[in-house]
Amino acid sequence: MSVYLTGRFDAGERDEWLALLRAELPGETIVVDRGDAAGADIAIVANPPSGALQGLPRLKLIQSLWAGVEKLLADDSIPAELPIARMVDPAMNEAMAETALWAVLALQRDFFDYQRQQALAHWQPHPQRRADEFPVLVLGRGQMGSAVARRLAANGFPVSSWGSRDGVLLPRLSGAAVVINLLPLTPATRGLFNATTLAAMRAGASLVNLARGGHVVDADLLAALDAGHVRHAVLDVFHEEPLPAQHRYWSHPRVTVLPHVAAATDARSAAAVVAANVRRFRAGQPVEHLVDRGRGY
Repeated sequence: MSVYLTGRFDAGERDEWLALLRAELPGETIVVDRGDAAGADIAIVANPPSGALQGLPRLKLIQSLWAGVEKLLADDSIPAELPIARMVDPAMNEAMAETALWAVLALQRDFFDYQRQQALAHWQPHPQRRADEFPVLVLGRGQMGSAVARRLAANGFPVSSWGSRDGVLLPRLSGAAVVINLLPLTPATRGLFNATTLAAMRAGASLVNLARGGHVVDADLLAALDAGHVRHAVLDVFHEEPLPAQHRYWSHPRVTVLPHVAAATDARSAAAVVAANVRRFRAGQPVEHLVDRGRGY
């Protein structure tokens, strides 16, 4: 039995993971070459290409290094009965909360407007709103959504939350100055932000999408921004990444583009999370954060 580490890694990233995992799991044989993986019963993966795990007959568990698992679930080469555990990293949750707080503060205090004014050498102070006058709706009741809601509430913002099992979303949208999306991408949430849902938002409200690009219908969001109904969009994720240079989001004056950096997996803390799940699996104990294929996360 062995553990197979594979997927898409930046330069030097795989070696970092390998060193950390070997330190956390000194009794495990961890391999990175496909030729050495035939005996692997656990795969630790970072967004691997479709079909990357084919031909591993002893595989009993897939542990993702990513929080999102929609690509793994869409890979028909992975047997439906093979358990998949998603990454739930406390450090990633806090990083996401920091990004969300930054975005909401910038919107509350008009800092994105001041950035546009600076480019024009235009001096114009705006009335200052208080945090308790700036309600925020967080979509997603998981660990990330909960961490974001706590951080915003601690800074004085009125926060409400909505989960995919909470019933109709549209009536909730009208009460928020900012809507933050942290929902998993599933067939039910793909294209969630479309002409209908955007129109249901309060006029002049803003959207912060930190989840997946597939949640947003780009043409509909651009139309809502052009019309002034949506005041600003902070976008960290996109249908195609890197975002193509010709995409209108780059040049739109009311869009802030982040290159999928809202909350990166912290290899140091996440390696401990992975190791704990591997030890549970070896001991015949329940593995944490298993994906419910029926729900899509």
